[in-house]
Amino acid sequence: MCGYWGDPDKTAQSIDLARWMHTGDLAAMDEDGYCRIVGRLKDMVIRDGKIIFQGEIEEVWIHHPGIEAVQVIGVPDVIHDEELCAWVKPKASFCATAEEIQAFCHGQIASYKIPRHIRFVHGFPMTMTGKVKKFVMREEMMKELRFSDNTAP
Repeated sequence: MCGYWGDPDKTAQSIDLARWMHTGDLAAMDEDGYCRIVGRLKDMVIRDGKIIFQGEIEEVWIHHPGIEAVQVIGVPDVIHDEELCAWVKPKASFCATAEEIQAFCHGQIASYKIPRHIRFVHGFPMTMTGKVKKFVMREEMMKELRFSDNTAP
């Protein structure tokens, strides 16, 4: 790709001086030189210097018998840089506490990967094409936790 048609600013943001295009995808290369996409840069949280992939946590939580859907995001934290937050859409007959759901995770994922903040919701903010707007969820949580883009660590 040479650049974005008629948009030199977007081209400069995406393509560096060595002509590498930064897509936001995370890839792993095998010993034969083949790459596979393993995630998105936006879909990871860095907590205390450890990289946490949100999808890994969602995969564990979706197997909880009372959870219909879950989305995990990173939110600012003054101690850990980022903290995990889960928005949980429970099944209709479900009534459990956040602590019970967190306890479900012990032994399945590392304790530092268990979301500290849990919000029970009826649904998630969605785009017209059906994708979850995680940036909207993050903005709402930042307001709730009293962070702004200017005060976030």
